[in-house]
Amino acid sequence: MADASTRADSPADAHISFGVRGMTCASCVSHVEKALRGAPGVLSASVNLATERADVTLTPDADLAQLARAVDEAGYEPALETIEFGVGGMTCASCVAHVEKALRAVPGVIAAEVNLATERARVRALGGGDMAKALAKALRRAVAEAGYEPRELETGAKAADRERAAREQEAASLRKRLIVAAALSAPVVFLEMGAHTIPGLGDWLMAAIGHQTIRYLSFILATLVLVGPGRPFYEKGFPSLWRGHPDMNSLVAIGTMSAYLYSVVATFAPSLLPHGAADVYYESAVVIVTLILFGRTLEARAKGRTSEAIRALAALQPKTARVLRGAEQIELPIDDVVVGDLVAVRPGERIATDGIVIDGASHIDESMITGEPAPVGKRKGSEVTGATVNTTGAFTFRATRVGADTVLAGVIRMVEQAQGAKLPIQALVDRVTGVFVPAVLAIAFITFIVWLAFGPQRDVSYALVAAVAVLIIACPCAMGLATPAAIMTGTGRAAELGILFRKGEALQSLRDVTLIAFDKTGTLTRGKPELTDLEATPGVSADDALRLAASVEARSEHPIAGALVAAAKARGLSIVEARDFSATPGMGVEATADGRKIAVGADRFMTALGLDIQAFNTTAARLSAEGKTPLYVAIDGKLAAILCVADALEETSVAAVAALHAQGVATAMITGDDERTARAIAAKLGIDEVIAGVLPEGKVAALQRLREGRRIAFVGDGVNDAPALAAADVGIAIGTGTDIAIEAADVVLMSGHVSKVPAALALSRATMRNIAQNLFWAFAYNVILIPVAAGALYPVNGTLLSPMLGAGAMAFSSVFVLTNALRLRRFQPPVGASATSFETPSVEESEPEGARSIAASDREPSGSPLQVNEEENDMTTTFDVQEMSCGKCVKHVTEAVQKAEPQAQVKIDLATGKVEVSPSPKDPEGLAKIITDAGYPARVAA
Repeated sequence: MADASTRADSPADAHISFGVRGMTCASCVSHVEKALRGAPGVLSASVNLATERADVTLTPDADLAQLARAVDEAGYEPALETIEFGVGGMTCASCVAHVEKALRAVPGVIAAEVNLATERARVRALGGGDMAKALAKALRRAVAEAGYEPRELETGAKAADRERAAREQEAASLRKRLIVAAALSAPVVFLEMGAHTIPGLGDWLMAAIGHQTIRYLSFILATLVLVGPGRPFYEKGFPSLWRGHPDMNSLVAIGTMSAYLYSVVATFAPSLLPHGAADVYYESAVVIVTLILFGRTLEARAKGRTSEAIRALAALQPKTARVLRGAEQIELPIDDVVVGDLVAVRPGERIATDGIVIDGASHIDESMITGEPAPVGKRKGSEVTGATVNTTGAFTFRATRVGADTVLAGVIRMVEQAQGAKLPIQALVDRVTGVFVPAVLAIAFITFIVWLAFGPQRDVSYALVAAVAVLIIACPCAMGLATPAAIMTGTGRAAELGILFRKGEALQSLRDVTLIAFDKTGTLTRGKPELTDLEATPGVSADDALRLAASVEARSEHPIAGALVAAAKARGLSIVEARDFSATPGMGVEATADGRKIAVGADRFMTALGLDIQAFNTTAARLSAEGKTPLYVAIDGKLAAILCVADALEETSVAAVAALHAQGVATAMITGDDERTARAIAAKLGIDEVIAGVLPEGKVAALQRLREGRRIAFVGDGVNDAPALAAADVGIAIGTGTDIAIEAADVVLMSGHVSKVPAALALSRATMRNIAQNLFWAFAYNVILIPVAAGALYPVNGTLLSPMLGAGAMAFSSVFVLTNALRLRRFQPPVGASATSFETPSVEESEPEGARSIAASDREPSGSPLQVNEEENDMTTTFDVQEMSCGKCVKHVTEAVQKAEPQAQVKIDLATGKVEVSPSPKDPEGLAKIITDAGYPARVAA
């Protein structure tokens, strides 16, 4: 990644204006201004609440990234623009460095990434509102002024077709130039080199044509090669040199032109050269151009293959859809389909866009999204995904997402972003390539001087050959392609397997993971529980207990609730309306149903209600030994029944855990189950470590307990998993989970199978190995061969490398890197989604602290405090706090309190200005001062 600490480059004080979101009152303005003025390099800051803009005066070396960070840490959102566009004309890593430098010089830019393989630039900058368009124009202008071509980016199947056409056109142009160069170079090589390699040919040529005529013919042919197929090297190389940013084209241009001009002087004015030095090197100039064109042709072909995954995905999008208009079916272009259209699908057709089935049923092949081969049944109410394949049935669906909002478009977008990312390992490459070409030019100049001063006979021809060889053999291309080529191929292969790296950095982070922690429900288990056990107390009907429990749970959206309602309906029991419903986080639920007070929950919930559960001790022990957690039902204040809702293990979970162990990674399970139940489930799965009894808000703390110096990945699927996914070194979301979880994750598994976890880990490691191999080759190649080209072996064995061999070696270097990266296309995952044939044992759905608490957290209003310890909450200190007027003020006061009292629970009433802190702080007056220092005058309430 380009250096994120972009500096304001003006020699005078710089001024910048950008948007700030989330401000609602004058206190917010004060906090933002205070945060900005505290940032390094800020001379003054003014914030306008009405326009939501900040105007800042900066010193020339101000760090814009810290400016944005200061606003963010104050609790507000700096308006950041992410702009992507294409960049044409780049040929090596030095080009990338020059473009990034030009982009970083644009005012407001925080970070810039340029990818040689994808030919794309991604820029993050402070902006907002109308500044976005001006910023985009400034960025494109900067690229053009740097000598490269800014291009518009398009998405979708049409864009993929155009990109393919552009690449094919580029490849065709290179092939044409190569053929012409080879045809013109062959006679030059024959005339100049044949006399030295074929016995008698030299004498015959001298007699038939003449020495000077041969030189004239070579001059004409070499000139045609350089001004024809070789012209782009000079059109790009010399301007880059004049701008002070030489690249690989500059090296080729200087090397070939040096050999050519020296030969021209030797041909037409040999007297200007030292005696015996009037040799010609036309063959070197033309062969260098030809070999480099050959390498570029192979490189273009290989680069096209690295992006085939995206093109293949884009090609899956149907071109038309059969839309219902009244009683008729009209075939419309896919771009004309809008949300709400009814679309008919026949057997064997691809589904046009995302939607919900409203009529008919079928089985859908969703392998292009999930990577799973087995068709999935669909009926009325089921969601369908665009570009998947209908197999047997016919149905009609209502379009819910079209165009750029579809799942397929999102997949393509994520893959493109991951392919365009720069890994941390690229930082070393960027530092080297920033000085590589100037260093090579310096080495070539030193080589020329040393050969003139100390070479045999002080011959200028030796010096020229060595210097040109150094210029030609140096290869920044291989260094520039080493990382992006592997990333493109690796992430493309991952997409084919149903694994999406939302952030390219996750490729490197996942490789280093030593422990993978799983949320249990919906991850290691199917997340579709069923009632397995029900036992009532004497005098209570089991069906009646189930009917009342289901009536209460019908008010909940949790899977447990659905399981009880489904069981009641399966038994033909009637569900009645429940009133006065309430949920206690991590405990259970209560309501009134059929005129009776009903409670459903864990053992400690019953204990909190004052109920004795010893009557079910034997049953509870048996369920726990089976890896289940019992739930209890109380009716009118009396214990009525014990039941268990079980969830089968996900069919690949055992194999997935084994595959992770085989890769040397430890596993852990975080669950709300009691210790004994959790241990029983972990034993069935082969899990190494267990943290039981974890409430939803405690998952982040559980990860910290597991960390102990290790790098951790967390796998989850629910809303309450989002904080843990964000807190882990790598967050892995199950694609069948919630959008919030997916947004918080670094890696998304498009199917619900955890078998994709070891596949993602193995692919990450394979990709990073591939990158290491590429970088080793690129660096070793240059480190070893540049000295050889300079003549390091000449004093040892008389070896002086020909520039033609150098050109061939350079061409091979880039092709080797790309070919090695393409090996990732053959990657096979360690375990398939259907690789297991074992019976999946049934385990309970964690009620008391895990799964039940999920439902509770869903019911709990956002931002309300959760009770952790009742005795502590009884000890509360109240503060009178002034000048609070909005939700941001509440957040600031809460943060100030919890910074001083990390375990404190804070309850704030904006209307009265009352702030309750529990447990009571040891120094209430000191805490009041902390709140006051945060900008809100406070005192301990009487």
